[in-house]
Amino acid sequence: MTKNIRNIRRFLNIAVILGLFLFSTGTVFAQEADAVVSPVDTVWVLFAAFLVFFMQAGFGFLEAGFVRSKNVVNIMAENLMDTTMTTVGFIILGFGLMFGVGNMFFGTEWFGLQGIPDVYPGLTIPTLAFFFFQFAFCAAASTIASGLMAERTDFKADLAYSFFVGLIIYPIFGHWVWGGGWLAEMGYVDFAGSSVVHLVGALVGLAGTIMLGKRKDKKWGLAVRGHNITLAALGTFILWLGWFGFNPGSQLAADPFDISLIVVTTDFAATTGAIVAMFLAYAYERKWDVSMAFNGALGGLVAITAPTAFVTPMAALLIGAIAGGITFYGVGLMEKIKIDDPVGAFPVHGLNGIFGVLAVAIWGTNGLGILHGGSISQLGVQALGIVACIAWTLPMAFAMFYVIKKTIGLRVAPEVEEIGIDIPYHGIESYPEWESSDEISVPSDMEPIPAAGD
Repeated sequence: MTKNIRNIRRFLNIAVILGLFLFSTGTVFAQEADAVVSPVDTVWVLFAAFLVFFMQAGFGFLEAGFVRSKNVVNIMAENLMDTTMTTVGFIILGFGLMFGVGNMFFGTEWFGLQGIPDVYPGLTIPTLAFFFFQFAFCAAASTIASGLMAERTDFKADLAYSFFVGLIIYPIFGHWVWGGGWLAEMGYVDFAGSSVVHLVGALVGLAGTIMLGKRKDKKWGLAVRGHNITLAALGTFILWLGWFGFNPGSQLAADPFDISLIVVTTDFAATTGAIVAMFLAYAYERKWDVSMAFNGALGGLVAITAPTAFVTPMAALLIGAIAGGITFYGVGLMEKIKIDDPVGAFPVHGLNGIFGVLAVAIWGTNGLGILHGGSISQLGVQALGIVACIAWTLPMAFAMFYVIKKTIGLRVAPEVEEIGIDIPYHGIESYPEWESSDEISVPSDMEPIPAAGD
């Protein structure tokens, strides 16, 4: 107990020091005389960013529905605080590493948002609008990992890893792809983040769940059913809606034809992803498993995220259908290799993130994909980007979780896991009315309500 208190004090001291640094220096804006801001583009990007930010609610409801009732408060707390901790990390270092001018591997300016220009270079929106849009993406990557690690992760560990993902893991790979880094120079294409957001988040979660081990009451080959399918349904619809900001917002301009195409391809892939996943579940189990349809839709959305601006609507239907199959078989694969993924996050975000990146080089139009006159070399570049993402993210995530495990602790105590994390860690539960009546204190001066007819 004393050791844990010391660790918490160290963590708080670091947070206070970083906060004083940020708020004492203030933000300095560089001026560009020839920069032009488009109000329409700015409003569009901010609106899209609001939708992406609202996806945090989608992740929260989805994960809450897929866990047991004894851990609902914890999973919602994780989703909320993942957002906040990732924000701080992205402000301090992440945004500069990702988008600041530097070298082929990382940026070397704009730390703490110092020296950012009024208008983001090459765009027609303020840099702060661009920052907010990109922060929402970073927060999504951090939140994805929490699903894989659900129901046994120490809350302090969740705070720590979220901060570090926003500080360095996410932005370094992001710089390689979207910040003018070496993968961008080679022609690697990931329009809205099948790898940058989804694969990175899934790999962080994969490292975490491997180091945690399975839940103590998990039996291989048998699903641990979530407690509330309604919450999971609501989360799925919120995420689907949020993707209409996630993908078309990545155009970073209100181009009517471009964003219209992206909205349609996004929706089409989700549609066929849900259909295929549900029909496969019926073919194997003779049950219409709606939870599999939820993940199938999300798998289609993840897969279309990289090629969404470069494929036809009909190709999007096919990409989504394949993604639905990847999701269904991926869930079974995780059971076979004995990796405990409570919400199916790695098949959805990891396997379909890989597929989405490769889909660019297969169905991409205008000479980008093989089926439209493209070269096999583009497929090689896309595959190299996947390898680079894995080679960077997975070792860094393992190292991060190792340090967390040896310092503040990674997994809750067995007795806490047994009764649920909500009461021991948060002091409240989601369904207090489930308690028996003899455990509820009633003031002695209260009189019973008369029954009808008395």
